[in-house]
Amino acid sequence: MERKLIFLDIDGTLTEPGKNVPPPSAVDAVRQAREKGHKVVLCSGRNYGMLFPVLQFGFDGLVASAGGYIEYNGQVIYDCPMTPEQQARVLDVFKESGIYRTIGGRNHSYTDEGFKEFLAENTQSKANSELLRWRIQIENELDIRPMSEYDGEPIYGMAFMSRGAERLKKPMQVLQEEFDFCIQDEDTCGIVNGELSSKAFDKGHAVKRLCEFLEISKEDTIAFGDSMNDLEMLQAVGVGICMANGSPSLLKIADMVCPAVTEDGLYFAFEKLKLL
Repeated sequence: MERKLIFLDIDGTLTEPGKNVPPPSAVDAVRQAREKGHKVVLCSGRNYGMLFPVLQFGFDGLVASAGGYIEYNGQVIYDCPMTPEQQARVLDVFKESGIYRTIGGRNHSYTDEGFKEFLAENTQSKANSELLRWRIQIENELDIRPMSEYDGEPIYGMAFMSRGAERLKKPMQVLQEEFDFCIQDEDTCGIVNGELSSKAFDKGHAVKRLCEFLEISKEDTIAFGDSMNDLEMLQAVGVGICMANGSPSLLKIADMVCPAVTEDGLYFAFEKLKLL
């Protein structure tokens, strides 16, 4: 068979949300696929620094910050942080609107003080998968720092969480020409969360940029994801696969659904696609 270029989201796809260690079956699937000559690339909303704990399991390249930074075999293919003017506008309008911000620089992420307490108050919100994801990430493995430590390093993107959609109206109005808002499914408690990214890139554009660099056709690409920031990635490849634990909206558009990350989903799908 033709050698494939495989893109893997991390949180909720390769690993459980917020974790840095994939199930052994996923590690084995990636290893076997690479031994067969396929190329496997991480494609995550995490920034560059947050990818390091996962890179030890063996990958050919990485897409960080949802497409804002691309590297293949140690070579930087694309690097596009916000301008200082954009950073100021983004940070100010979200703060004024009372929306919790988690910004991603190249090596570190920073979150608003009070955000952790907000999450703790809303743990009953089981319908909101992102709520659990951010709670785990902040408290455990991903070294998300308080906003007071932010020193002005370039920002690639931002995750946000709002008490209701009304607070998002002004940021969306002010920033709509330069940025996209990826809104996750609103939960039953009225908590709205999502990600802000530059119109210059997304995971789908990252797929196309890397394919062009490697001279690989769309037909020879496969992507795995679980949340709505994976939408463009799944649409940009030949076969787009959603994990069974994924967003209901993403499940609807996927070419294939595989078992959840906790049920050896990647290995199942790699085997079914004859990548092993």
